[in-house]
Formats: sequence, structure tokens, C-alpha cells
Amino acid sequence: MRYSAAEHDAFASQFNRDSLVILRDHIPREKLQRWAQAFPPLLQAQIAREKQASSRGSQRYYVTLPFQGLWADPEIYEDRDLLAVVERVAGPDPVMCQLASDTPLKGSEYQPWHADTPALFPETGSNDTPSFQLAVNFALCDVGEDNGPFETTYGTHRMNKPEAMAGLESGAIPQHRLPMRMGDVMIRDVRAVHRGTPNNTDTPRPMVVIGYSRRWYYRPEVNIRIPQSTWETLSPTGRKLLRYNPVVPDDQLMQGEETYRSFAY
Repeated sequence: MRYSAAEHDAFASQFNRDSLVILRDHIPREKLQRWAQAFPPLLQAQIAREKQASSRGSQRYYVTLPFQGLWADPEIYEDRDLLAVVERVAGPDPVMCQLASDTPLKGSEYQPWHADTPALFPETGSNDTPSFQLAVNFALCDVGEDNGPFETTYGTHRMNKPEAMAGLESGAIPQHRLPMRMGDVMIRDVRAVHRGTPNNTDTPRPMVVIGYSRRWYYRPEVNIRIPQSTWETLSPTGRKLLRYNPVVPDDQLMQGEETYRSFAY
């Protein structure tokens, strides 16, 4: 563990205020370079499936990562510092529910401002609840101004979306672009209003997302299909994190398809 309990508390405090926190240089670059080298065939297969008509906007692709081999790395999804922050903001015994990536190519555009999930109890007219769904993001390359940095708003995770959109339009709510070096890790509340920006370079910009939910929260549009051979190697912590995901025969790993790519509010 790299950080102290007091530092975990400080990260959680910043998260609760802003909707996110970034742990700089947290994952070894050499590990992510291996992910980056293994990623292009997955991206090309997704492009072929979508026949160039991306459901995330022009030249932007959601790629589910197979939970096996280097993609099933407990040094990442069981990282004690990341889980310490996740548990402080989303409660004990979280569930890992998503392993995928967002990748804009050259020709991509600004996404509409959006949140990834609605209010937990929309009938109340309030979104002001503790966090219940988190995204842990890290890029497989350095992300700067030219290759599609994440753009977001601070504090809108506990606001109703119309209120946040009105604040954006009036300028009362500032926009923040967040460059990230390969190895930086962002933990964010998916309710915050945000958008993807264009990648103006010739190189794809993969941003990995690992989803964690409160222990009682289930979103049927996302899951991690776990091959039986991988399940048998998981640690007790891994089995607990992945307890609600389907365990499938190895040869059926890639037969399922997530619908999260078209799910946004």
C-alpha cells in the first residue's frame, strides 16, 4: 500500500467534493505498455463488429476487455489504495462490475455533455445521495490536449442533470479538461456531467474503465464474463469483488455483449 489511512481519507474528501480524485503515477508504466501492445486487435475487432458506425459517436469505440491473461491483473483491480478510496466513498464490500475501454480515433468529435447513470431515486427530484457507482479510469498512453482528454465538471455528481446543464450553459459551472499520464488513475462518480473530446492525432487513445458498485447495486447492462479457468485462480478478494458476475466456459468468453455503450443519461 502506497498511501496512509489519512491520505485515503483526504482522497475520499476530495472525491466527495469534486466527484473525482486522481492518483498520479500509480500503475507502473511498463505494465500498461503491455496492455497497450495487446489492445489493437481488440479495437480492430470492435470496429469490424460495428462496421464503422460507432454507437458512442463518430470514430469512438467501447471495447469490452476479456477477463483473462494480462487483462485479469489483481495488482490493478485489487489494488489496496484504489479499494481503500472506493470503500470510503461507496461503502464496504464493493462489487467489480465492468472492465472495458473508451477509445476515440482521429475524426472523433465532442460527445454531448452527459452523465452515465440517472439519480438513484429520480422520483424524489433529488440526486443528492452518497456515491453508488464509480469508474476507475487509466489510459494506455499519455493523454494531452490533442488526443482526447476527459472533460468534466466538479460537484455535479450530486446535482440534477438539468441544473448542471443550465450551469454549464450560463458559465456558472466551469469545464475542466484533465490530461493524464500513462500510470495516472482517476476514480470518479459516474453521475458527474462530462464528455469525451476529439482525438486529433493518428494514434488511438484507449482509456480503460473498471467499474465498482456498492454491494447491493446491480446494473444489468454491464458485467464481466469470467472464464472458468480464470475463476479458479482468483484470490479470495478477487472472488468477493467479482461475486455477481457470470462464470462461463472458457470457449464462451466472448459470446456476450454489453449494452452499456448506449446507456447514458
